[in-house]
Amino acid sequence: MSVILQAEKLCRYYRRGSETVKALQELDLTLHKGQIISIVGRSGSGKTTLLNQVGCLDTPTSGRLIIAGTDVTALKEKELEHFRRNHIGFIFQLFYLIPTINVLENVELPLVFARRHNRQKVLEVLELVGLAGKEKLLPKQLSGGDMQRVAIARALINNPKILLADEPTGRLEKEEKAPIMDLFQQLTKEGLAIIIATHDLAQARYGERILELKDGRIIAEHSPETIVRLRG
Repeated sequence: MSVILQAEKLCRYYRRGSETVKALQELDLTLHKGQIISIVGRSGSGKTTLLNQVGCLDTPTSGRLIIAGTDVTALKEKELEHFRRNHIGFIFQLFYLIPTINVLENVELPLVFARRHNRQKVLEVLELVGLAGKEKLLPKQLSGGDMQRVAIARALINNPKILLADEPTGRLEKEEKAPIMDLFQQLTKEGLAIIIATHDLAQARYGERILELKDGRIIAEHSPETIVRLRG
């Protein structure tokens, strides 16, 4: 299995008044192509900070982050923006769909911004995520699960190497959660690497590896079978 991401002693510190907050502390992480890693931990443990680093939305205080063979910590801002657009996909708890345009147009937006119009590609991705036939519907006409599928399709449209999912089922009804997680597993068979940050241990069990964060450090690694011990 080829390595798609390597974080080496990644640190992210910032000032809050007179205090130095150590959001990430010398964190090491390896992610392979076609692998799901789940990140768990209480609020403030560093989950979102880690996603922001891997997603090239923020730069580390120190350490190295290598994605798809590129040391992104050495890139300038414009280079980082271009790299992020072409290599990273994002899924959030909120769907961030534009309510006045239809499913197809929401998914097509990244291509429009990048001036890469490709309607056939959009249709193929919609079919991949199970939305074929719903191209002309508005977001308000969809279930929560289908709205998240639109968000996933939009994240996939630029063929990212890594998909980052921050509480991806947090806004969904109970019966809608498993199909979304099953879709993530399907996508890994296409070679996509996925990092999921979640408070939901049932969803975390979909990860091949489950890393527990506390105070910006990985304090434990769990398997899908042993993660239940964290309950309570």
